Formats: sequence, structure tokens, C-alpha cells
Amino acid sequence: MILELPGPGTFRQLLGVVLGLITWLATTALPGPVIFDLSDKLNHLAAFFTLALLSDFAFRGNSFWPAKFLPLLGYGLLLESIQHFLPYRDFSLLDLGTDALGMGLYAASVPLLRRHPPFAERWQEARG
Repeated sequence: MILELPGPGTFRQLLGVVLGLITWLATTALPGPVIFDLSDKLNHLAAFFTLALLSDFAFRGNSFWPAKFLPLLGYGLLLESIQHFLPYRDFSLLDLGTDALGMGLYAASVPLLRRHPPFAERWQEARG
């Protein structure tokens, strides 16, 4: 049995939930100081890979670059800017670069996703 891909509306709802969750996580106090934590960078990679996938599947009519990449990068910059003003967080260009890398990893994974159901449906619909 092959699963069917949910419609864009479902992905838009998921995108809203994930944006809210990431915003909350990015603006709450951490249990301890983070100077350079590998798990923090992996969290950034995973978060922005997920945001890229959700935005690409939620708004299927637009190409990923620049219509989706730039607003997501702007969101990452906004989060880092907010963190600059929080006493328990810091602005980090490395985090912003890791956000961009996460989106780049999504873009690099698209050729693989195009070949595997149910993800392939996203691009078949765009052609048809």
C-alpha cells in the first residue's frame, strides 16, 4: 500500500504549527549555556530542512529558490535578532548559516524525493 500525499492545506497547517514551535523553542531559556554545541547545530539543520520541505509542499506552485528560501532565511534572521535582545540567548551568524545549510540539504534531497512515493506526487501535480 502506497500512502497518499496530503494536500497543500495540510502542509500549510503543519508549517504554521512548526513555525510556532520553533519560535517558542528559539525564544525560551535553555537549561544551560550553549557556546558551541553540536546538537544545537543539528537542531538548526533539522528545523530548517523541515521548514523547507513543509513550505515547498505547502506552496507547490512556486520554485524553492528564491520564493521559499529567502523568506525562511529571513525568518532565521528574525529569530537570531530576537535572541540578541534576550538575556539568555545570543545572536549567531553560525546558526543562521546552519539554517541555510539545512535548507540547502532539502534542495539537494529533492532529486531523491522525486523518485519515492508519496513525495513524488508533489512534482507530478506541478507538471499536470
